[in-house]
Amino acid sequence: MKYACLVLDHDDTVVNSTATIHFPAFMQAMEVLRPGFTMTLEEYFIYNFDPGFTALCEDILHFTPEETEYQSRNWERYVASHIPSVYEGIAPILHRFQQEGGHICVVSHSLKENILRDYEAGGLPRPELVFGWDLPPEHRKPYPWPLEQIMKALSLGPEELLMVDDLKPGKDMADACGVPFAAACWAHHIPSILQYMKENCSCCLSSPKELGEMLF
Repeated sequence: MKYACLVLDHDDTVVNSTATIHFPAFMQAMEVLRPGFTMTLEEYFIYNFDPGFTALCEDILHFTPEETEYQSRNWERYVASHIPSVYEGIAPILHRFQQEGGHICVVSHSLKENILRDYEAGGLPRPELVFGWDLPPEHRKPYPWPLEQIMKALSLGPEELLMVDDLKPGKDMADACGVPFAAACWAHHIPSILQYMKENCSCCLSSPKELGEMLF
């Protein structure tokens, strides 16, 4: 295979979760933190894309530490009781990749326990390494630490990995490490995000099927 290791984002790359879980959880918290606050799903996608969810909370909404804690706890409770669906076509790709000797790892802004739960619930092969939101901020994407750890653990060079992600932080992390990047553009059809990915990524995939064609 062209790549020895597939490094996957989780939300909106493997599972359909922002629209069905993360956005509803966020708006539920905002009913308490900012009564009367409004935001569309499209706006939420755009803020998550750039500048990112942390910047949205800290720099745009100016959450206090107490509000940040409330939002986090509310999100964790909501995610714990909702399991997202796996995108059609992902499962056979991951099973084949693993069966042919490939390594599967995950770098995500979801919690590790929820990622592993979603993989099991969706009938996906268990990833070898998972780097999630439960890590310190400097060990999360867009920082290069997760990819550096994957390459070290598996004794692989940057060119042997493929990072697949739907958001800019994943691309920034891959670029920082010299790792090939493929944009997962199947979660939505937001023009500004798709335009950025098409203009700045050498590979922009419109469906999981295209990922499979790329890998095999």
